[in-house]
Amino acid sequence: MDNEKQSKRIVVGVTGASGAMYAQRLIQCLIDAGAEVHLAITPYGRRLFHDELDFSEVNSQTLLGKDSSQLIIHPHQDVGSSIASGSMHTDGMIICPCSSNTLGSIAGGLGGNVLTRAAQVTLKERRRLVLVTREMPMGHLDLENALRLSQAGAVICPASPGFYMLPKTLDDVVDFVVGKLLDLVGVSHSLNTRWTDMLKSQSNESSQSASSKDAS
Repeated sequence: MDNEKQSKRIVVGVTGASGAMYAQRLIQCLIDAGAEVHLAITPYGRRLFHDELDFSEVNSQTLLGKDSSQLIIHPHQDVGSSIASGSMHTDGMIICPCSSNTLGSIAGGLGGNVLTRAAQVTLKERRRLVLVTREMPMGHLDLENALRLSQAGAVICPASPGFYMLPKTLDDVVDFVVGKLLDLVGVSHSLNTRWTDMLKSQSNESSQSASSKDAS
């Protein structure tokens, strides 16, 4: 298990679409699972962390509460960075959240910054690219761009939490989305996202209830 954890190398992109809580929790869970995380964040992504989480800057301390050599942050304009080259092996890339502007740039084959270039590399190398779109509603052009990217091999994964796990807090809702993202890149987790787990819980509750009635 430890060797499997150490082998995971995931690129995470963060843009200016709303959803900083998703991004931070995703990064935390990847690090906790032993993954090496390469973070590409746009200027508006940095503003997002400031506006939604009150971060004065984005680094290991603000994202994780500690220093970590597992988290590597790449300069936005450095298209010569390691993640901008297909020769660097990764186990996939998640852009969370993914703005309409970034969606359109990737669909158009543009790679003018390290985030969009890393996305292009992920597609051309036939690796898993997950785009967490957050716009609501999605416009016609967004849908066309999403379709084009899906046809190119990307996974379009809107931040649409399910409620069948009966979330009690905002953290529960965030964890549901993040758990789905971890599944898509093959990273193990213990977040509460499984419908089968829900069925088991209901079955256990029914059994306990039946036992209590029999005892009475």
